[in-house]
Amino acid sequence: MNFQKFFEGDVFDAYKYMGAHPQDGGVVFRTYAPQADRVCIIGEFNDWTEEEMKMPERFQFYEIFERDAKPGQMYKYVIYGKNGRVEHCDPYGFGMELRPGFASIIRDLDAYTFTDEAWMRSRTLCYDRPLNIYELHLGSFRRKESDPNGWYRYDEIADQLIDYVKANGYTHVEFLPLSEHPFDGSWGYQSTGFFSPTSRYGTASQLQELIDRLHNAGIGVIMDFVPAHFALDYYALRKYDGTELYEFPASDVSDSEWGSCNFIFARREVACFMQSAANYWLTEYHFDGLRMDAISRVIYWMGNELRGVNEPAVEFLRKMNTGLHKLHPTAMLIAEDSTSYPGCTKPADQGGLGFDYKWDLGWMNDTLDYFRKTSDERAMRPELLTFSMYYYYNERHLLPLSHDEVVHGKQTVIDKIYGSYEEKFPQLRALYLYMYIHPGKKLNFMGNEIAMFREWDEKKEPDNFLLKYPMHDSFHHYMIMLNELYRTYRAFTALDHDPAGFQWLAMNDQGHDVFAIRRNSGGRGASAAGTGTEQGADLAALFNFSSRERRLTLRMDPKEQDEAWELILHTDWERWSGSRKEETEQVQMPAGGEVTFYLPPFSGALYKISDK
Repeated sequence: MNFQKFFEGDVFDAYKYMGAHPQDGGVVFRTYAPQADRVCIIGEFNDWTEEEMKMPERFQFYEIFERDAKPGQMYKYVIYGKNGRVEHCDPYGFGMELRPGFASIIRDLDAYTFTDEAWMRSRTLCYDRPLNIYELHLGSFRRKESDPNGWYRYDEIADQLIDYVKANGYTHVEFLPLSEHPFDGSWGYQSTGFFSPTSRYGTASQLQELIDRLHNAGIGVIMDFVPAHFALDYYALRKYDGTELYEFPASDVSDSEWGSCNFIFARREVACFMQSAANYWLTEYHFDGLRMDAISRVIYWMGNELRGVNEPAVEFLRKMNTGLHKLHPTAMLIAEDSTSYPGCTKPADQGGLGFDYKWDLGWMNDTLDYFRKTSDERAMRPELLTFSMYYYYNERHLLPLSHDEVVHGKQTVIDKIYGSYEEKFPQLRALYLYMYIHPGKKLNFMGNEIAMFREWDEKKEPDNFLLKYPMHDSFHHYMIMLNELYRTYRAFTALDHDPAGFQWLAMNDQGHDVFAIRRNSGGRGASAAGTGTEQGADLAALFNFSSRERRLTLRMDPKEQDEAWELILHTDWERWSGSRKEETEQVQMPAGGEVTFYLPPFSGALYKISDK
C-alpha cells in the first residue's frame, strides 16, 4: 500500500494490505492503531495467548506473521491504550463469529471462483433500461425450520430466491445490509464489521456463490451500505486505539440519532477505510450497486440542514464516488437522501455528489399521504401527485416503497390506504400503476407484492399464506403482470430522465381526482435490441382516484396525427378481483378531435398507442 496516499485519503484498496491475508503457508495480520501503546494478537492458532505485533514501518501499522494460522480460524487484536486493555475485532476483518461473540475469522477471498463473466461484461447503469428492484431482508425472506435462528445460508437460499424473483419479474434484488452487526433488530444498519459478511447466513465464499448464481440467472444484486455511522460496541471501531480514531471526539456530533458513532471523514485514514469498504463489496463480491444509507447525515451536521453542510464529509462523498466510478463504471451508486441538497446525481467534477440515482422520498411521502385521504380530501390536494414532476428532472430518481414504510407502527402500504378492506385493493392496484407510469426506477420491499397488512418483522417471513385469499392472490398476479409490462415496453424507461418522455394529459380533471399521463418511447415501433424491451409504442395511463365513476374527455392536438389506443391493462378487470369484464378495447383518437372515457371508481387503465 502507498502510505502517502493512505494519509492523503486516496487509497481504495486498503483492505488488501490490512486485515488477515493467507500467504507463504501462514497468515499475515496488519492493523492501524496510531495512538496505541502496544498491540497484540490472540487466536485459535496460538491458544489465545498474547503475541506482540511489531511496527515494521514508522506509521503505526502493526504487523505479525503467524505460521500456524489458516482460513477459518478466529482471532482478535488486544490493544493497550488510554482506555486500558481492550480486545477488538479486526476493522478490516473478512469474517466474524456469530453474536454475541466478536472474534474475527480468517477468510480466503480467492477460495471461490466466479463464473459470471458474461453478466459483468454486459451490465449497465440502467439509465434507459428497466430497473425494478425487489428489496429484501435475507434472514426473513424465507425461514428455515431446522435452524434454531430460522436462517438459511447464502448458498442454500439461492434457488428459492432466484425462482421467486424470476417468477415475479423483478430485474434486481437489493439486500438490507449484509455487513456484520451484533443486534438482529438493527437489520444491519449498526455495523461492527464493515468488511465481514454477516455469519448469520454463512461465509464469504457462500455469499460470493449466491451473487454468482443470481447473475447467471440474469438477476442484478445491490447491497445496502452504511457509510454514515457505526455501532457503539466497545470491541469494534469505537476508541479503537484508545482514542477517537474513527469517530468525532466532540460529544455534540459524535453520537447519531440511532445511538451509534458518526464517522469523522475529515480524517483521511477514515475516508480510506470507508471508500475501501465500498470498493471491497463491489470488487470481491461482484455487487452491481450500493444503496448508501442516510446520506443526509453525511451531508449535514447530524443530518440537520440548520446546522449547515459538513464540507469535509461532502468532499469525501465526491471523492469516493468519483473513485468508485473509475474502478467500476457499470456499478450503481444510489443515495438514500431525504434532503434537497442540490446535485446529488450530478457528476462530482461538476460540483455534484456523483451518485447515479437518488431515492425520491418526496414522491413516496406525497403519494402515500394522498392515498390516506378520502376521495373528497384528495380532490383538494392534487399537488400531492403532481408536485414530483416539478423537481423530478433535477436528479435521476428511484421511486421507493421500501422497508422503512412498513415498520415501526407506520402500517404497511395497503393498510395506509383509506377505506374498508374491499376498498383498499382497487386503490392499491391504481397506486402501483401510477408508480410504474411515473418516471423513475422502481423499488418494492418484500411483502408489498402480496398486499401484506402485518408490518414487517425480521423474525418472520412474509405472510405468504395470504395467497389463499382471492383478493391477495389476484393482487399478486396483478403485480406480476405490471412487472412484465414494465420490462416489455420501452416507454416506461427509454426516456426516464428526459422531459420528452413524459406528458400530463389531465391533472385532477374538473377537481374530480382524475389524472392522465403519457409516456413516450422516443419513436413508436422502434426496436430496443439489447435492452430487454422490444415494444416501442408510447403509453397512456388514465386514473380515477375517487370513490365515484368519473368521465374524462381528452382532446387531441390538431398538429398530431391520428392514433389508435389499445387497452393492455385495467386495474378493475375481474381477474384482479375487479368488476370489469376483460375485453379487447380499441379507441380511435382523431387529431384535433376528442374522446371521452368512463372510469370506474378507484381505477386505472393503461393503453398502448400506435399510429392509426
